[in-house]
Amino acid sequence: MKQRLQLDSSGNVFADLNLPKADDLLVKAELVAKIMQETERRRLTQSQAAALLGIDQPKISALKQGKLSGFSIERLLRFLLLLGRDIEITVKEKPKSRLVARLRVA
Repeated sequence: MKQRLQLDSSGNVFADLNLPKADDLLVKAELVAKIMQETERRRLTQSQAAALLGIDQPKISALKQGKLSGFSIERLLRFLLLLGRDIEITVKEKPKSRLVARLRVA
């Protein structure tokens, strides 16, 4: 029977894959998930969502497929505002138990 290698996750799949700017990638993915949840809650087609956000439909398709490179965090935040979502940013001290500060979406 083959043994499988099991690794503990850091909680950030992008960091686990050693990708550069892993925290940014995780935040983008989480913001896109919120955008997609809202468009689905409203039952918007990709064309309707694109019109509301001021982009073309292929960009909505790219977001839905997780293609994040063409979107800044700021732009994704603006999309959420256009969808009528409030955004709160909280800055706090990192725990002493962690070596580096991190960026997260709640």
